[in-house]
Amino acid sequence: MARRLLLLLLTLALAAPPCLGGSLKASNFRIDSPGGKMWVMVLRPREAGGPLPGILWLHGGGYMAWGPYIAPMTCGPMLAEKYGAVLVYPDYRLSWQAPYPAALEDSYSALQWMYDNADTLGIDRKRIVVAGESAGGGLTASLCIYARDKGEIPIALQLPLYPMLDSEDTASSAHNHGRFWDTRRNHWGWKLYLRELYGTDSVSKYASAARETDYSGLPPCYTFVQDGEPFFEETLTYVRNLREAGVEASVDVYHGDAHAFDMLQPGSEQSREARKRLCEKYVELLK
Repeated sequence: MARRLLLLLLTLALAAPPCLGGSLKASNFRIDSPGGKMWVMVLRPREAGGPLPGILWLHGGGYMAWGPYIAPMTCGPMLAEKYGAVLVYPDYRLSWQAPYPAALEDSYSALQWMYDNADTLGIDRKRIVVAGESAGGGLTASLCIYARDKGEIPIALQLPLYPMLDSEDTASSAHNHGRFWDTRRNHWGWKLYLRELYGTDSVSKYASAARETDYSGLPPCYTFVQDGEPFFEETLTYVRNLREAGVEASVDVYHGDAHAFDMLQPGSEQSREARKRLCEKYVELLK
């Protein structure tokens, strides 16, 4: 099964059309993290004046696959090119290398590095965004909770797209046979990420953001999801919990069962509409 999934991910990555335009330049850095030195890829506009928003983009892959090299498949370059932003893609440790909390620790190290080096990177410390898709969306939510609790780095906006938030089955993730991600793969991803914690009452809110009970003080949020994919229910629940805590949050729902549809079906009408709405909400919320 592992071999088949890895081949699928590789095929999709190679088949996806690149969206990284010539207006962005890439740089690579090695930064300190609890697991040792970690690579981060930074994309920034070639021509930009003044400090720009900084977007920490956390890639998807079920916590166990992919890396910064899928940047062209994500919506990050689109936001950077359209509105001007510095994108940071950390090569966080995958779950087959090290289980939770490795990915969260690495993500926070990248956030800390962005904040500490904001002047050099051309980042406005008051406009730091955390974003990501799927497992990267789950990491986005967990990192926002973790950063709020530590109280060291302010996050202005979170964009957890169809996030992998709940380590327990929900009404939409149980018995799901949707395209690209389903119940079996979801169980496998969480088991590899949580190891001996999986299925216990000891799962931290920093591992599975759905375990959080206090959503106050978190940054504004926007996301989108399809109604037939595994993460539909947990996405809506997360947005509802934020709203009930007084946090500005919204979600756009599209019909279908294709997880990560914007990345894996980039030419579809829904994907174009989802990217358009993401741009609109990004501008609206990043005040």
